[in-house]
Amino acid sequence: MIGIVSYGFYLPIWRITTKEIASVWGKNYLEIEKSLLVKEKTVASVDEDSLTMAFESSSLALKNFPDKKEKIKFVFFGSETPPYAVNPTSTILAEFLGLKNDYLANDHQFACKAATGALISGLGLIKGGVFDYGLVVASDKATGKPHDALEYTAASGSVALIIGKNNVALEIINQQSFSSDTPDFWRREGIRHPSHGGRFTGKPSYFYHIHQAAKLLFEKTKLKPKDFNYAVFHMPNGKFPQEVAFGLGFEKKQIEKSLVVSYLGNSYTASALMGLVSVLEEAKSDDLIFFCSYGSGAGSDAFVFRATKYLEKVRLSFRSSIENKKYIDYSTYLKFMGMI
Repeated sequence: MIGIVSYGFYLPIWRITTKEIASVWGKNYLEIEKSLLVKEKTVASVDEDSLTMAFESSSLALKNFPDKKEKIKFVFFGSETPPYAVNPTSTILAEFLGLKNDYLANDHQFACKAATGALISGLGLIKGGVFDYGLVVASDKATGKPHDALEYTAASGSVALIIGKNNVALEIINQQSFSSDTPDFWRREGIRHPSHGGRFTGKPSYFYHIHQAAKLLFEKTKLKPKDFNYAVFHMPNGKFPQEVAFGLGFEKKQIEKSLVVSYLGNSYTASALMGLVSVLEEAKSDDLIFFCSYGSGAGSDAFVFRATKYLEKVRLSFRSSIENKKYIDYSTYLKFMGMI
């Protein structure tokens, strides 16, 4: 049995509402909320970045780790917003966590699915018997160009997963990836804000790749949407994950627990994993969870997870963290994001 042994997450306490952003640009916030199904989003403070948030989520994961942290032999960091353009974040994170130096460190990139790609790499190392445990972290302090649609959704947060083959809380039954060269979202070196293809990011990008990865996984496992207790998808907004879920044959009751984007926004690499940890707050032993990430460029990683009896020992309260929040105005938001 191989899978997630312990997990942690971090949500900044700061929030900005869709209404506050829209008011600055003279927009009707109700129309924007209806279009995106996002009411507010998390915002990392001026003294926070993807590294500090990764430390917080990893520290929480280590609190419930049933073995010695010295046995964690790889640290994989997935992000779109690393603090350095050239200099690994994974080694700094490992140093902060007090891990011994005999570990493999790697920073991973692939837009919003960087961490799930890292998860697949880590699982291979554990399955092959190279290591017993490893840490995979997704963390982003995402922002969009002022007055761009991304400004309403790009958010901050981190999720950390300790994976191994002992005391597994969430077993990984199977996995399937699907990728193609589809340039729907990009940012060149030295350019501050990302660009995107507008509506092109939907049907030929997000929907196509998730559908293909999911269908291939269903064929491989002989499972159907009705066999799952929960389903989790990457959440660039509130509409896309619902539309793709219904298109695959899932029902509302299977996805509603994971739909946290409406009050957290899209924390990029951590977005889909935020939906997963929300589901883990109530999942029971033997529940099956369908999970599918998406990263622009483009690709999807789909997984079949099964909750085990060990989940109860590492279960965290996600709802209480969501409710711990303070609101900021637009000028403070710009300050926190380093734009003024």
